[in-house]
Amino acid sequence: MEQEIFAMPRIGDNAPAFKAVTTQGEVNFPSDYKGKWVILFSHPADFTPVCTSEFMTFANMEAEFKELNCELIGLSIDGLYSHIAWLRSIKEKIEFKGMKNIEVKFPLIEDITMEVANKYGMVQPGESNTKAVRAVFFIDPVGKIRAIIYYPLSLGRNFKELKRVLIGLQTADKFNVATPADWHPGDDVIVPTAGSCGTAQARVEGKEGDMKCYDWYFCTKPLSKEEVFKGIK
Repeated sequence: MEQEIFAMPRIGDNAPAFKAVTTQGEVNFPSDYKGKWVILFSHPADFTPVCTSEFMTFANMEAEFKELNCELIGLSIDGLYSHIAWLRSIKEKIEFKGMKNIEVKFPLIEDITMEVANKYGMVQPGESNTKAVRAVFFIDPVGKIRAIIYYPLSLGRNFKELKRVLIGLQTADKFNVATPADWHPGDDVIVPTAGSCGTAQARVEGKEGDMKCYDWYFCTKPLSKEEVFKGIK
């Protein structure tokens, strides 16, 4: 029987649906998460050091993501009992960067058949035919994929960046703005391009309120950190 081929999902696509067994029971994705943001991420294998450091960090930051209306759900091509044993080992034995007694409470998907990993393009033959790379999918409250980040097996993720991406997406949605390079909450944001000649001229002359215009197509305005977090919660 020929193996089913899946096209990799793209930004703007509906998140591929699946049912799966996890360490927290069965999930029906993405319908179980309607109304919430989700970070769906994969890791190469249980009982590996880079993955262990990542799971400890995700678990340590879980409350921060929940404050942003975001749930975490992990995946690897391992069985449920392997997942359970690994997470128990993390809690009982591993201390890393001041983190210890870390209990992973978010779901970890069992994906021995690679069904979910294949649907999401998490297995990259150039890296490995049997392990999922470090993929991260940001999925919005209506089940759309909004951002995708891939890391190779050898590179651990930057969790401050994952949180920044989530906040940036929520800020863009809430305030109808874009975020410039290296943006962090509290920095100026980019205002959408002017839609009329009059507005464009006003921008060039610097006559549009608190906006700062470098040219007609590039204007920014202040958006305080307090406004950002008040708006997205």
